[in-house]
Amino acid sequence: MQRVAQFEKVSPSRFIEDWMDTFGGSPSQALEIYSGLILPRRATAGSAGYDFFAPAPFTLGPGESIKIPTGIRVRMEQGWVLSCYPRSGLGFRYRLQLNNTVGIIDSDYYDSDNEGHIFCKLTNDTREGKTLRLAAGEGYMQGIFLPFGITQDDEATQKRNGGFGSTNQRG
Repeated sequence: MQRVAQFEKVSPSRFIEDWMDTFGGSPSQALEIYSGLILPRRATAGSAGYDFFAPAPFTLGPGESIKIPTGIRVRMEQGWVLSCYPRSGLGFRYRLQLNNTVGIIDSDYYDSDNEGHIFCKLTNDTREGKTLRLAAGEGYMQGIFLPFGITQDDEATQKRNGGFGSTNQRG
């Protein structure tokens, strides 16, 4: 196996700001959640996906969505991308879906102005009326590192400065 990346926590101040912007609460509550963050890891030697773990308990009723600041960022070699998906079992049981279907984390996202903080927006798209309950520390998303190529005539030179949609902005 080729080793191409390293997961890290974002800084405490970044997490506190993003958590409070999403859920409110106090800085001390956000800091407590931050201290309990678990870095993504594989469950078995044969697993392709790195499980992301819930930073706090969540409940999603049918049709409900939630935006989760994971507290995680990833440094990876150029030529690689982290593709994020819901955990297979949750997708099967609840039709749990990422709102953008597949999350794409580019290698240059790590250096963006938000420290490369990975967010996840999930929807419980069940058609059987099931409510999803996740405990803090329970896996909900998995990330798989994949190599990618570029075209012979590629001339991309711009630098990223931001997250969602920042690579399409024109200066």
